[in-house]
Amino acid sequence: MLKTPAYAALTAKAALVPFSVERREPGPHDVLIDIRYCGICHSDVHQARDEWGRSIFPMVPGHEIVGTVARLGDKVTQWQAGDTVGVGCFVDSCRMCEACRDGEEQFCEQGATFTYNSYERDGKPPTYGGYSTRIVVDENYVLRIPDGMPLERVAPLLCAGITTYSPLRHFGVHAGSRVAVVGLGGLGHMAVKLAKAMGAHVTVLSHSPGKRQDALRLGADDFIATRDAEVFTQHAKRFDFILDTVSARHDYNAYLGLLRRGGTLVLVGLPEASPLSAGPLIMGRRQLAGSLIGGIRETQEMLEFCAAHEVAADVELIPIQRINEAYDRLVRGEVRYRFVIDIATLNRG
Repeated sequence: MLKTPAYAALTAKAALVPFSVERREPGPHDVLIDIRYCGICHSDVHQARDEWGRSIFPMVPGHEIVGTVARLGDKVTQWQAGDTVGVGCFVDSCRMCEACRDGEEQFCEQGATFTYNSYERDGKPPTYGGYSTRIVVDENYVLRIPDGMPLERVAPLLCAGITTYSPLRHFGVHAGSRVAVVGLGGLGHMAVKLAKAMGAHVTVLSHSPGKRQDALRLGADDFIATRDAEVFTQHAKRFDFILDTVSARHDYNAYLGLLRRGGTLVLVGLPEASPLSAGPLIMGRRQLAGSLIGGIRETQEMLEFCAAHEVAADVELIPIQRINEAYDRLVRGEVRYRFVIDIATLNRG
């Protein structure tokens, strides 16, 4: 076993602290990755604090991982030592169900093996994530980072990037589409950049008027402050597609009214139950849908798209020793727009 320095939440109410995990020796098809950067996702906070239930402790969070291949199993064919690679939200799946065969492993019918807060396929050891110096992953669940990309800004693409890219692609956003993004946080800022790169006309819908200038800087064509209920009447039937990134409870019916006939509202946030009426759907033949990250194939496609269009996350790079401060700031919305950990600082004590 490979003793690996990490940071972990030992219980739901505890601060994250230095920890050590044991990684398996690389098997025939495994890749050992030295981690360089790991993004901080809001879901890390939810799970480390057991806000969604079923958390496994001790927990090493982190599923936005960028690093370098250090060692290979003797049957690995896709990678070489020194390759720059990424690991996203899951590290295995059943590989046999319809979803896996279709390249949508995130919907594995037997349950994907998530990068942390999950169990390996044999159901025994828990998985530990990227707040650590290295990780061992099957070669089929590793992603190639295109040359020339800024690695600390690439890490959030492996969750926030694919979470927003997948629904934009799946629901056919294209040049000329009138797209609205609800919320301008870690997910929302990526949605703006990606939709704009696809050629869409992009509007940000935000409860915070102060985010107008940032929205325009990120590439949005317009900004609507939604505190005034009148804006929902003024902009009725304006958009073809709305991507809702907000995890706080809000009224979906109001946003459905902003869609044109046949338009689609896609949810990627996870709020508590929010009110929904059939009327706005029926009267405009509108669709309400949800989306969850993407499979390995689509995530690789997203990385290539981002490289081609020079899209990357806006980040604040931090040492691992500031992880608890970063969690508190993230909850308060005090980051523009994604924290990323410099894993080299983990070895500095």
